[in-house]
Amino acid sequence: MTPESTRTNPRFLIIGAGMAGVMTAIKLQEAGLDNFTIYEKAETLGGTWRENTYPGIACDVPSHFYSYSFALNPDWSHRFSPGAEIQAYFEDVAARYGVADLIQFGKEVTRCAFEGGRWKIEFADGSTDEGDFVIAATGVLHHPAYPDIEGLDAFDGEVFHSSRWNHDVPIAGKRVGVVGTGSSAIQIVSGIVDEVAEMTLFQRTAQWITPIENQPYTDEERAEFRDKPDVMQELRAAVTKAFTEGFANVLVDAESPMLQAIQDSCTANLENNVKDPVLRERLRPDYRATCKRLVMSADFYDAIQRPNAELVTEGIKRLETSGVRTEDGELHELDVLVLATGFEVDRFVRPMQVIGRDGIALDDVWKHGSFAYLAMSVPDFPNFFMLNGPNAPIGNFSLIEVAELQFAYIMQLVEQVRSGKGNEVCVSRQAMERFDAERKEAAKHTIWATGCKSWYLDRDGVPTAWPWTFDRFREDMSEPRLSDYEMK
Repeated sequence: MTPESTRTNPRFLIIGAGMAGVMTAIKLQEAGLDNFTIYEKAETLGGTWRENTYPGIACDVPSHFYSYSFALNPDWSHRFSPGAEIQAYFEDVAARYGVADLIQFGKEVTRCAFEGGRWKIEFADGSTDEGDFVIAATGVLHHPAYPDIEGLDAFDGEVFHSSRWNHDVPIAGKRVGVVGTGSSAIQIVSGIVDEVAEMTLFQRTAQWITPIENQPYTDEERAEFRDKPDVMQELRAAVTKAFTEGFANVLVDAESPMLQAIQDSCTANLENNVKDPVLRERLRPDYRATCKRLVMSADFYDAIQRPNAELVTEGIKRLETSGVRTEDGELHELDVLVLATGFEVDRFVRPMQVIGRDGIALDDVWKHGSFAYLAMSVPDFPNFFMLNGPNAPIGNFSLIEVAELQFAYIMQLVEQVRSGKGNEVCVSRQAMERFDAERKEAAKHTIWATGCKSWYLDRDGVPTAWPWTFDRFREDMSEPRLSDYEMK
């Protein structure tokens, strides 16, 4: 394709048909740019909500905030909606906006290389394609992290990761163990405790739990949302404001008095709802609330106190034929073991091989850790943009809003190419170095740097998430600083 055709009718390659990929396709169509294809390695769309189907799964961001701004949903059943409902929402939006038929499923991208001024991609099935721009909407919480536990193959029962829940395995009346205490584990315990014979939670680190009221929307409320969209817009605006000002913005200031209020609320939740003083202390974290991703639950403390529930805080020594042997020598006999052990959060576009200018490999650029300017662009990888990439606002944020803001920003860079300013655009090395230095310095003052271990930290213990307020993120996304970009 000639430079002229690149400007007038650029071709976009969208990798991933989750929340961000579907949004990208809709927004490209809206802009009159229909020369694109969405490639999805799975057989259905949905990303995180397609893959995570464990009992009790729900979003911990309010439903009217965790929605596309252009496709609000009047029919959410609860303040925090269950996973299946969110998956159905994305499927419905994709169908209504004509995107579902534009997705090529079963197409895993294995290599993506910038050659001759264009991106050429290769698939696991041997086929290829090429385009002018790549939008990598590959997700963050995607690659399961498996624990290093001796004897996983020795266990006679069923073992699976929480994000690969095996629904063919019956759990009713069974002895079920869960490894982990993050959001997934907490939801699973609450979701299955009434169904199983015995529920054993293997806890390495206690979590602060903030109470939430997940009330259902009434038929009258949903009818009003349908009949008066302005009411739904006002609710979304109010929820967004409260969530941003009362939570997202304060995480980046470890000295914020609002963080103390969150700490007090979590402490009261623990002390008021866990009766046994011994169990209470075993559930009490030794770090500040929100240092790790804050877990939200209305019923976990009730669930872990059920007669058939047990909290195990001894370390796991190994798996044996009939169960888990802990470091104190006790054998916990099980029928099913669920590994709710999180994700490899630094993978991003990998294991896809990405090759930029002059043969430079992204794996080499990221050998000491993943990074990207404003979570989107990397030097020497022109016309390649990530949504919710490294250093994005993640954890207890609405990644939908993040992706929408990033896409609008990217389109301003695309217009620079379409207007003839150049054919290739990416952040300069100087801007990347400046941004990364500023990010690391700001990260020292966030709550995530106050002494706990979490998936927010890189190998050097530096928080990787966006270290400034969400208000600043919105401001930075409003218009690119073109002097930070190379245009060739």
